[in-house]
Amino acid sequence: MMHFDESIQMIQDQQINTYKTKKLYLVDALRYVLAEDVVADHNSPEFPTSAMDGYAINYDDMALGRLKIASINPAGSALKDEVIGGTCIKTFTGSLMPHGADTLIPIENVEVEGDEIIIKEEVSQGFSVREPGENYAKGQLLIPKGTKIDFPQIGVMASLNIANVLVYEKPTVAILSTGSELLELGEEQTNDAQIRSSNNYILEAIVKKYDGVPLQLGCIKDDKETITREISAALDKSDIVVTTGGVSVGDFDFVKDVIRELGCDVVFKGVRVKPGQHIMVARKGDKFIVGLPGFAYSSTVTALLYVVPLIEKLQQGQSSLHSVKAKLKEPFVKRAKKAEFTACNISLLQGKYYVDFKNKKVGSSAILTNMLGNVALLVTSEDDTSKETGDEVDVLLFG
Repeated sequence: MMHFDESIQMIQDQQINTYKTKKLYLVDALRYVLAEDVVADHNSPEFPTSAMDGYAINYDDMALGRLKIASINPAGSALKDEVIGGTCIKTFTGSLMPHGADTLIPIENVEVEGDEIIIKEEVSQGFSVREPGENYAKGQLLIPKGTKIDFPQIGVMASLNIANVLVYEKPTVAILSTGSELLELGEEQTNDAQIRSSNNYILEAIVKKYDGVPLQLGCIKDDKETITREISAALDKSDIVVTTGGVSVGDFDFVKDVIRELGCDVVFKGVRVKPGQHIMVARKGDKFIVGLPGFAYSSTVTALLYVVPLIEKLQQGQSSLHSVKAKLKEPFVKRAKKAEFTACNISLLQGKYYVDFKNKKVGSSAILTNMLGNVALLVTSEDDTSKETGDEVDVLLFG
């Protein structure tokens, strides 16, 4: 089995030959990854513009103390009047500054008397005037390719009159759980050996959370012919096929053999990681097959570690998971000479992260309830040892 870091590097090193892209209406592109640079084709604003309601003046005239109101300049109007000596023009937020004016004196700073203003409080030259290019300048790269589109990006693109945007297609992820003991939701239990499947549903939720398109294919029996048929069909319909179970060394663990027999190239099989050491990743062309362990906690953690990066890779996105430093509020016992990912409670106090293990059970890799709560994963390498209260540790947040 390979070192965990080596397996992650192999995922990062995978090259995609052809990325899938499509055009989407601007707002529909939310949470997609941008497939082209967004460059400003004009200055914003194009011309000096008022930043608030007030009176456009020539700064030199402020010393007069009293100015005649020559006209009114509503936002959006094509005003042709100019500010000439001894006059001002009432101007509103977003209005173009009239010719001859270089300063805006706010409404609060003046008193209106008939058709004149009396200046009660002076301002500096250029006050409250937005200069051309203040927001962005023509030719400026505003949003680089590879950015995940959120509401700020939508606002900026709208200001550029971009109605449709080129994005990477979200990869379709087919999900199959193998195991003759598994029952679907609502399916009647007929013997005590049967268990309710959770893997396929939590994987569907993970795929949705991290911006893939799940294709839920349910549970299939531990039968090689069935597994071969279902994985082959899933490959035709998706970009990533994720299976749970069948990658270990038991008599009915067929998935690892089927993946090879379908002509897939194995990227790696077996990693010194807890949970999930029997993880298997393969590819066929630009499609990936990820064989996860069958235990619920194992499949959940390995999906976060290996499936989520592949979802991001297929759309040139950035990692949604990130690591932070945290302090232990109680000791941590290192149980395996492997990279270990341990469910923990995470809290943020006065800008610092803290970790504890309250209500987290120690046992097999099937304890999915350890993922409940304000949870993160404590990360230890295979060379790490047990930790003491107050020690600093690495913690993986879920984005």
